[in-house]
Amino acid sequence: MKAAVIEEAVTENVDEVEETDAMKLKIDGTEVPVTWEENSSVEALKEMSPLTVEMSMYGGFEQVGSIGKSIVRDDKQTTTDYGDIVLYSGNQIVIFYGSNSWAYTRLGHIDMSKEELTDMLGSKDVTLTLEK
Repeated sequence: MKAAVIEEAVTENVDEVEETDAMKLKIDGTEVPVTWEENSSVEALKEMSPLTVEMSMYGGFEQVGSIGKSIVRDDKQTTTDYGDIVLYSGNQIVIFYGSNSWAYTRLGHIDMSKEELTDMLGSKDVTLTLEK
């Protein structure tokens, strides 16, 4: 009985550490909910944070911006969907509010509706902020 209580307490503490350790993403100062991938590229971005990236609209389906240097990448041919956050060419972050097929390293996914993302990303260039 005691072991189960201890295990539950440890599990709760681990969950709290993971939440605290998660990187935060803000778009024009508004924090958005993100599910981050567990990979070396995300770890490299955490080490660079706080990081501000000036994003530009591109192609009517994405915002793209330079992170200022190249980081580790593991590009795979993929088809993205709205909300996907990817690394392009090892030195640019792309956030999709539409879809595209290319070789990217997946970083995470913004957990918002397509309509919310299009409203936030589809009408003007934005500023992205990554914080620990």
